[in-house]
Amino acid sequence: MATPGYPSDMKIPYVMEYTQDNTLPSGAGTSSVPINSLTGYQSEKQQGYLSDDSYDPTNVGVRRTNHNLEREASYISDGPSGNLMGGKRLTYSEDDLNHPSNVQPTDDSPETPLVRNVSQKPRAHFEDLEYADPYNKDTPAATKEKPLSKFFAGAKYPLAQRIEDKKRGIGRQKYPFVVYGLTLAMAGVFIYELVLNQREQGSPISLKPVINPMLGPSSSALVNLGARFPPCMKLVSQVPPSTPLGCMNNTANPVTSVCTVEDLCGFGGFHNEAPNQWFRFITAIFLHAGFVHILINMFAQLTLSAQIEREMGSGGFFITYFAAGIFGNVLGGNFSLVGIPSIGASGAIFGTVAVTWVDLVAHWKYHYRPVRKLIFMTIELLIGFAIGYIPFVDNFAHIGGFVMGLLVGTVFYPVISVTKRHRFITWSFRVAAIPLAVILYIVLTRNFYTSDPYAACAGCRYLSCIPSSANNRCQGTGLSNSS
Repeated sequence: MATPGYPSDMKIPYVMEYTQDNTLPSGAGTSSVPINSLTGYQSEKQQGYLSDDSYDPTNVGVRRTNHNLEREASYISDGPSGNLMGGKRLTYSEDDLNHPSNVQPTDDSPETPLVRNVSQKPRAHFEDLEYADPYNKDTPAATKEKPLSKFFAGAKYPLAQRIEDKKRGIGRQKYPFVVYGLTLAMAGVFIYELVLNQREQGSPISLKPVINPMLGPSSSALVNLGARFPPCMKLVSQVPPSTPLGCMNNTANPVTSVCTVEDLCGFGGFHNEAPNQWFRFITAIFLHAGFVHILINMFAQLTLSAQIEREMGSGGFFITYFAAGIFGNVLGGNFSLVGIPSIGASGAIFGTVAVTWVDLVAHWKYHYRPVRKLIFMTIELLIGFAIGYIPFVDNFAHIGGFVMGLLVGTVFYPVISVTKRHRFITWSFRVAAIPLAVILYIVLTRNFYTSDPYAACAGCRYLSCIPSSANNRCQGTGLSNSS
């Protein structure tokens, strides 16, 4: 009777039992031939299938000797060290058995490749797909680029990856460090403004002789702290250094506490020389007229300007920000009323606004609904210019910052150029923007230090002044009796 699961002409394998040391118990079975300890089966020769030692399954003329068969059974049953090899089965090719010096065990575990001497690559992770995080340290490094090309073009990733990052709003860096630093510095300076006005007038907000509509310190305090005030920066014939003005502690109207322009300008005075506090082109950027002014500027800076820094990188953003801010003050110093102080980071922020226009024009096809975006950006720009007519805010700073932001932003903003024509146009604008920016700085700075800068453009003052009886129809210096 045939046993289920086996052919009728096949011998039934021995039933094996093992002791703890993997040896047969005494009296177990009736055969004295070696047994495969992993499978419990006898070898082909032991079961009688190999009646002749000259049997050659590969037909290559190599005899399988008893020595080799016993060696094969020993390796299969006990392994090279004489013990069971856990759950892994070690096998050998026939050539290896005929050449004992070349015997090498092969691991048949699922993790082992089928081909020998093939290194196993690490398993891929889902982060390695197309939308991988560019800030992940485990992401494979991009192709090495030359420093100059990487600085101007932002070639941190391959072209396809850069286009995808542009659509998703991912820039060169994750955090806008310069924006954070500037915001903290401006907040600290504004706190000092309030402390100074509290010490001089008894209130952090100027309420007398006039109310500051921005809810901040008096104009005298702002001039003393470094506002852009031409009489402190050059010799103005209408407002010489001896001109009497209201001191920081004055709260009466008309003025009872009188100081000269030199006293009010501070910073050590003029030492009997012509005023030359040129640094006010820079310090005015960090001052703000009040809570309304600083909240509006910091909101724009932490949103729009911060995103521009992420896309440009801190280096290019820093140069663009201060180039726009300083040039805005230079332009305002030329054509604004000389008796009205001007402060704020609006010019620098408008420079970053100009960079968004560079981005829109250069990457038109990568923006979502670019026409609608252009309409909204135009409306925002017009609103920003309208705000320039508010007291203590200079519209020339906005205009100058925007113009310089276009020029410098064209140079430093990382533009994606797919075609040679687009790349040629981009670099043509960059090459033209650099000398044009330098020329504008030189011409307007020289014009500022002339005796009458208004002569260059007599009607330009109306871009930042609404004619009224209070400012003498935008004529004269702009100083009032309550100053």
